Amino acid sequence: MRVADLMITPPIAVLPGATARQAARRMDDESVGCVLVAEDHTLRGIVTDRDLVVRAVAPGADLEAPVAEFMSAPAVTVDVTDDLAAAYRAFRRTGVRRLPVLDGHRLVGLLAVDDLFLDVLQRLSDLLGPVSFSTLREGSAGPGIAGTPPDPLRSTP
Repeated sequence: MRVADLMITPPIAVLPGATARQAARRMDDESVGCVLVAEDHTLRGIVTDRDLVVRAVAPGADLEAPVAEFMSAPAVTVDVTDDLAAAYRAFRRTGVRRLPVLDGHRLVGLLAVDDLFLDVLQRLSDLLGPVSFSTLREGSAGPGIAGTPPDPLRSTP
């Protein structure tokens, strides 16, 4: 499976000159935890809700300052053609929770660790569904613990 199969598109982005307050409002409006900072489809950085709290709100910075002052740059990225294994490695190696997705140098999407969790859970559900159904169809092994021999002293009706 490729990054393109799970990425969120279009990515939620703001211009580098947008204010920290505008970035926070955009996150709220879109119900997301980050916005990408981009200009002409070129990624400049990423700003998360945590970045805004730690780098802007906590130190009492001017929330009308450009978001570029609070973003993480350069951002860790993956390519749209990468296999998901590359994304897993990037998440493990860096500890980030979101990866902007590039097609060459052009910003095309975002892959979050949550997207991978959902994929894993869906795959697990796909595997467990038939197993659970076959167990229900076959019925239980009877009273007691499965795999234990019947009690010869117990009478059976």
